[in-house]
Amino acid sequence: MSAAVKNPFQHIVEPLDPKEPKQQFFNLSKLGDPRYDRLPFSIRVLLESAVRNCDEFLVKRSDVESILNWKQTQFQTVEVPFRPARVILQDFTGVPAVVDFAAMRDAVMKLGGDPEKINPVCPADLVIDHSIQVDFNRKSDSLQKNQDLEFDRNKERFQFLKWGSKAFRNMRIIPPGSGIVHQVNLEYLARVVFNQDGLFYPDSLVGTDSHTTMIDGLGVLGWGVGGIEAEAVMLGQPISMVLPEVVGYKVHGTADKLITSTDIVLTVTKHLRQVGVVGKFVEFFGPGVAQLSIADRATIANMCPEYGATAAFFPVDDVSLQYLEQTGREPERLAYITKYLKAVAIFRDYNDVSQDPEFTQVVELDLSTVVPCCSGPKRPQDRIPVSDMKKDFEVCLEAKQGFKGFQVAPEHHNATVPFQFNGEEYALSHGSVVIAAITSCTNTSNPSVMLGAGLLAKKAVESGLSVKPYIKTSLSPGSGVVTYYLRESGVMEYLSQLGFEVVGYGCMTCIGNSGPLPEPVVEAITQGDLIAAGVLSGNRNFEGRVHPNTRANYLASPPLVIAYALAGTVRIDFENEPIAINSAGREVFLRDIWPTREEIQAVERTFVIPSMFKEVYEKIENVNERWNSLAAPSDKLYTWDPKSTYIKSPPFFDGLTKKLQPPASITDACVLLNLGDSVTTDHISPAGNIARSSPAARYLTSRGLNPRDYNSYGSRRGNDAVMARGTFANIRLFNKFLNKQAPQTIHLPTAETLDVFDAADRYQQSRIPLIVLAGKEYGSGSSRDWAAKGPFLLGIKAVLAESYERIHRSNLVGMGVIPLEYLPGDTADSLGLTGRERYTVVIPEQLTPRMVVDIELDTGKTFQVRMRFDTDVELAYFRHGGILNYMIRKMSES
Repeated sequence: MSAAVKNPFQHIVEPLDPKEPKQQFFNLSKLGDPRYDRLPFSIRVLLESAVRNCDEFLVKRSDVESILNWKQTQFQTVEVPFRPARVILQDFTGVPAVVDFAAMRDAVMKLGGDPEKINPVCPADLVIDHSIQVDFNRKSDSLQKNQDLEFDRNKERFQFLKWGSKAFRNMRIIPPGSGIVHQVNLEYLARVVFNQDGLFYPDSLVGTDSHTTMIDGLGVLGWGVGGIEAEAVMLGQPISMVLPEVVGYKVHGTADKLITSTDIVLTVTKHLRQVGVVGKFVEFFGPGVAQLSIADRATIANMCPEYGATAAFFPVDDVSLQYLEQTGREPERLAYITKYLKAVAIFRDYNDVSQDPEFTQVVELDLSTVVPCCSGPKRPQDRIPVSDMKKDFEVCLEAKQGFKGFQVAPEHHNATVPFQFNGEEYALSHGSVVIAAITSCTNTSNPSVMLGAGLLAKKAVESGLSVKPYIKTSLSPGSGVVTYYLRESGVMEYLSQLGFEVVGYGCMTCIGNSGPLPEPVVEAITQGDLIAAGVLSGNRNFEGRVHPNTRANYLASPPLVIAYALAGTVRIDFENEPIAINSAGREVFLRDIWPTREEIQAVERTFVIPSMFKEVYEKIENVNERWNSLAAPSDKLYTWDPKSTYIKSPPFFDGLTKKLQPPASITDACVLLNLGDSVTTDHISPAGNIARSSPAARYLTSRGLNPRDYNSYGSRRGNDAVMARGTFANIRLFNKFLNKQAPQTIHLPTAETLDVFDAADRYQQSRIPLIVLAGKEYGSGSSRDWAAKGPFLLGIKAVLAESYERIHRSNLVGMGVIPLEYLPGDTADSLGLTGRERYTVVIPEQLTPRMVVDIELDTGKTFQVRMRFDTDVELAYFRHGGILNYMIRKMSES
């Protein structure tokens, strides 16, 4: 077979150390090509992968030349293959991936193939971090209670994952209670350089979570992909990607001593959103980078999806090596990492301008211009200086409904609603803080902001301040190391006194697992139709994500989360108004309790030490006793339980045949939903609680479950019947057909208003194909394969949008749903589309990437759109009905 051809670059393989001739590497400098030294460092990683994996079958010499010629090819939509070194998953996206693997084994066997060929061929790590919820808080036993509930709710899922870890080779499961996937990746899983079977090569990865990019802060090239695409990588397929432009982000100057890394990342996010970096790599350089710790760099890289880039790369330097040493990596590993990266010129000195490569364009940030800030109330890119927060919120109150508006009548701006809580009288108003969460890998991996929060808490307690008891406060560290240094440094007790007890090790509030608010608080918010606020140290604040009752949600650094909790409102000007009156009647201002960088660094130097990391991670895979004692089946084929409401064999491969069917036009389709801009994956496939009135709830009730046992959509991603019913079930979904927010639509043939699933079910019974109309940035937010699988199961054949988020477009392709894009200058409005027309999408037999096709309406109008299959590989997936069908046919034949 052609895949067995000898690598044409074998002649540049040599020992890294002449004393150890069997420890080798591909010495890219021996290519003798002057273009190499001018390539961005991130592109050098792509090049090394292409050279090492070149077989003239999946990866060709022409691909290597295309990457070397990046200066020209970056503008030519050139497709290249990339084989990442490993894959990382979290449990929300990992469960459906393992379900798909199990179902693919069944399908391969039915087609006469060997089911055990469905097996990861590269290392795959799955970290269980998305299942825990903030059910209990403010008490010392909150952590244990939340973990017990997590296990009770998810035992079936956990058993299934444990089966997967036994049934599939090369798959490691990090048990619940260990930490957040990206922080565990940074502190423990990252290799930086692989030493595999006598060959050195750069660590690289893709992950089933959009914030996989956090690892770029350590100099490991990685980004988020759909679960479907990750499964293909696990099966040995390269990612087919368009060679990206690389924006050089030059950092210089010195940040003010009161600035946090969160302030920097929110500033970068807004800046790069304005620059426009969707589909591009961003690579950081300049003397300012050398001042940033790895935790700071990882914070900036983490929010890469929020500014829209594919990756946000910080090449390895001396600071990276110091971090590896601090986190307990072995000296011998540090030695070969350093030697290898220098040998292939992927090691940086940020102060050496002669190392600066050529970029597509360069933009700059002067760190001295960064000011304390938050982002919100509905999007992470909407940065607000803290000094403007009060004014900005009050403008948003009156502004028209939108990303920066709530459309509250002026006479109601100062409305208050009294309520009782624990026998005491309180009052809520617009802007009242009801959730304050130190959460998310974005910040909990960063000792400077976590210790900053602890020192602020200490000063607040010593100043006689407290947090109102009805505010749902929580602290969910990204790893056990965080708790270790907070406790050892003496600040944990002060965080606890303010209500910030450790509630779990997982994503929690950041992904909508915020748990219930106190009933009197909910009643007051509902009674006054109040715009209540959540403040969290997360990376996402899309409407409806954090909690149904917090319509304003602000991203902030951990110290600011505590500050707004102390104030009890976001309607405060910290510079001119006291944060609170203390128990002695004295005004206390935020500046009185804010710790300086010098204070924080002194504590960090003393208490964040290698022995902590070693102690925590030596036992990470065995520390959870309930996981250790969990019984799981050991068969190679999974035995599906028809009674299960968590794990179900999906219908994706029903009726799959070996023979391909030619692509057909979509004829007389109805529009299921007519949507606007920035429809997120949270709108399409919610992760939070299952509403009692929803189709998913009705299904679970019919299976004998009580509402308290519904759990969340995220936890039920292994059951297609729940997830199909949860598709477009977000209560904040704005459908132009209804002109309001609701998880409903109009069934056009009968003009009935129905839940989206029920309408889609009617259409499918009538054999009417469906499409969705949308605006800009369709599918932005977290990478969710169910945001593509769900629409597929609803019978949606195509989406027509002005633009797409990168991962979501890829996921649609992976499920065989056609991503159609208006031509430049066209929109639904400019074309006069109401959504009530019938649409025929004319698909020719001969398909080419990014081709233009006709859409014919039943009104007689015809217009053209672009089919967003961007590569020949994506067209191959489409012809097979999706990437998984493609892989099943391939595995059955081999």
